[in-house]
Amino acid sequence: MCGGAIIGGMNRHLLLLAICQGLFLTNNVTFIAINGLVGLSLAPLGWMATLPVTGYVVGAALSAMPVSRLQARVGRKRSFQIGLLVAMGSAATCALAVTSQNFWLLVASTLVAGFYSANGALYRFAGPELVAPVFKERALSLVLAGGIAGAFIGPNLASFTRDWFAVPFAGAYLALVGVALLSLVVMSFIDFPTHVAPPPGKPAGRPTAELLRQPVFAVAVIAAALGYGVMNLLMAVTPIAMQQCKHPFDSAALVLEWHVLGMFVPSFFTGNLIRRFGPLPVMFVGGLLNLVCVAVALSGVDLMQFLVALFALGVGWNFLYTGGSTLLTQAYRPEEKNRAQGVMDTAVFWTMAVSSFSSGALITTQGWTWLNLGSLLPIALVMVALVWLALHGRKAAQRPA
Repeated sequence: MCGGAIIGGMNRHLLLLAICQGLFLTNNVTFIAINGLVGLSLAPLGWMATLPVTGYVVGAALSAMPVSRLQARVGRKRSFQIGLLVAMGSAATCALAVTSQNFWLLVASTLVAGFYSANGALYRFAGPELVAPVFKERALSLVLAGGIAGAFIGPNLASFTRDWFAVPFAGAYLALVGVALLSLVVMSFIDFPTHVAPPPGKPAGRPTAELLRQPVFAVAVIAAALGYGVMNLLMAVTPIAMQQCKHPFDSAALVLEWHVLGMFVPSFFTGNLIRRFGPLPVMFVGGLLNLVCVAVALSGVDLMQFLVALFALGVGWNFLYTGGSTLLTQAYRPEEKNRAQGVMDTAVFWTMAVSSFSSGALITTQGWTWLNLGSLLPIALVMVALVWLALHGRKAAQRPA
């Protein structure tokens, strides 16, 4: 373990990685706060409003497996640094697209930015490699806790920079160039374990199909992907839904701030909960919180109902995503690490892509109510998968050795 222990397995390098996570989420939350609104103002048709959001996650989905292969070849640090350089270039191009009122350039720019997203999504798996094995669950959770910074910086950055230039939000995209540059500086001070590229022809572990046939692996991927999909379905269009309900942008920024706090504040104790109770009970509570979100959202469209619903959605996401990511680490061997993590993130990002596109179409054609009702199906699938795995594990434990 590098850097000397601070508290609970935290060390200097893990702390710096958590800061990078916070800056990564600053980028994501700012994108979420503005991409739908910018898309709505530039899109040829209303249902295309969330295509810039969809472009970001489609880019991440397309990049997830290439990034996992890149990390296997050049290591965590160099791959993360390349991702941050891409983040700087794509944010600058987004600013150009908004200034020139070019909708399709904006979509293309967010598509490229997805490469950064695919890199940043792996920060959580890099965290446990910086600590002793006994702190694995806590390290993964603490890296995600770095996203709390994004909860405060992202919405406020969007509000503060909205009118820097004559074209709304062009300044926000330029500010994200500086955010990525700062993260690049921080990343340079992190010492990851020495990377040894696998020699050509060396077996890379079990085939992907065999990994997927493991109940633990399959449920981890299903829960993380659908949990993220539901969160993204509702979060991506919240600024648009609130605008339709005559709430000002500052109110939408406040709701997103509380939503991201819900996503990441629990990370300070989610690792301990998983270590004490196991991932499945924590994930099941996450599913229940998603149901709470839908119930509150269906009860009305006042500011407080948006805020409470999105906060519950954030906490539910945290339990599902942290629990699913921890569960995944039980299902692969060291030589299968990069591929297994790439498979999970590919599933997550493609699910997010579908939910982003669907959310734009639903919010502009069916409205906020039907959007929430539609989210009940994936929530139910997650709950069924968790119950099935729990029963499967109980039956396996009862079989004679």
